[in-house]
Amino acid sequence: MNQQQTNEAHDVQSRVIVQRVACEWRRAYRVAADPMRLSDWASGLAKSALLPQGDHWIVRTPESGDARMRFAPANDFGVLDHWVAPEGVPEVYLPFRVIGVAPDACELQFTLLRQPHMDDAAFERDAAWIARDLQSLKRLLEAG
Repeated sequence: MNQQQTNEAHDVQSRVIVQRVACEWRRAYRVAADPMRLSDWASGLAKSALLPQGDHWIVRTPESGDARMRFAPANDFGVLDHWVAPEGVPEVYLPFRVIGVAPDACELQFTLLRQPHMDDAAFERDAAWIARDLQSLKRLLEAG
């Protein structure tokens, strides 16, 4: 199941990209929250393993080179929000949730917030890339 919904309010466009996964949500959260596993599934964000640096991480992105990245603190609510700051660019907020929908099923819900510099094509490209990454995470989680 892959849904996309667009919400527009106060000139801020967002799209929620949802991927249903046959996996208990706490396990999905543990895998998705592990910065060392990010390059296993998040091709839109990490080309290689993240390097810890103080209270954040350094990530090599596919399009922007190195970026600073920080994550929401570990929690019992499935919140996987993260912030990415490519060099010379303001930090970007990336809301991400894992929600239990059944004993052995969850949804990955990623909200793409359109950035001021994004044209329609870039917004659509990022949405499609996120959907592919969530499908990669689904395959990883369902494989065991």
